[in-house]
Amino acid sequence: MVLLLKEHFKLISGTANRPLAEEVAKILKVPLTPVDIKRFHDGEIYCRVLESVRGADVFIIQPTSPDANLHLMELLIMADALKRSSPQSITAVIPYYGYCRQDKKTKAREPITAKLIANLLEVAGVKRVIFFDLHVAQVQGFFDIPSDNLDVIPVFADYIARKNLKDAVIVSPDAGGASRARSYAKILNAPIAIVDKRRPEANVAAVENVIGSVKGRNAIIIDDIIDTAGSITEAANILVKFGAKDVYVFATHGLLSSPAIERIQNSKIKEVIVTNTISLPEGKRISKLKVVSIAPLLAEDIKRTHEGLPMGIVYEGMYRKLEKKIK
Repeated sequence: MVLLLKEHFKLISGTANRPLAEEVAKILKVPLTPVDIKRFHDGEIYCRVLESVRGADVFIIQPTSPDANLHLMELLIMADALKRSSPQSITAVIPYYGYCRQDKKTKAREPITAKLIANLLEVAGVKRVIFFDLHVAQVQGFFDIPSDNLDVIPVFADYIARKNLKDAVIVSPDAGGASRARSYAKILNAPIAIVDKRRPEANVAAVENVIGSVKGRNAIIIDDIIDTAGSITEAANILVKFGAKDVYVFATHGLLSSPAIERIQNSKIKEVIVTNTISLPEGKRISKLKVVSIAPLLAEDIKRTHEGLPMGIVYEGMYRKLEKKIK
């Protein structure tokens, strides 16, 4: 489908995930606005937008994925360069919002870094932010500007429906993710289970249990982030121990920090599915790992944000199509 955009529209990419930006630009049928980004010898970042953005609605695609600090600083500098060039508005598209896990104080004298980053983005000139699957949705409350927290439920649910897995059970790897798992279970008409793993005290063996039945079923673990893959591989082991057949893992953001790839490769997990919110180097693309694209959904949201149209109707349509597939 050709997506018609108004005249004053600019799409810009940082260096964090240019392939995603190029895919979005292709769907929207617009060129990426050229930007000169350089690193000085001392590590300072230089940015210059190479064409006029005066009066334009500008969207910057830049996840704050590893190296989080470098990509965050690059985003802030791009926003400042744009702010000084008289655009109509600046939207930061941050598919993966780094520091989102530092959203509260759990110990004395800790920062709330997710709030700090929100302040920095606003000071830099950003007028709207777009995310995918925030670690906790309350992070939106740290912003005093409009924000969209898009979920990937229709994308993953469609993938699951197309695999036509029989006797599936949706699994949360811990109690904190139960709400996310319930959302998938409702759409896919599947039961839910929760992995309960606790250590009563230091150096004491973990208490392992599964709330719900997984025996003889295909277990589908739902999570938002895979970092070192310790939690999901342990959860997979517990599920197999309790009689699960195959274990699949779906996670929006594949950080896959060391030793995640080795753990996944040697685990009982049959397949790990992540999105391209984070650009994965070739060295991490093992046979067990599949990547699905959020570009079509992101392109539609950018288009509708630019044109002042609601996004809810798009999700409704996706869910209706899913219902037909599942039936």
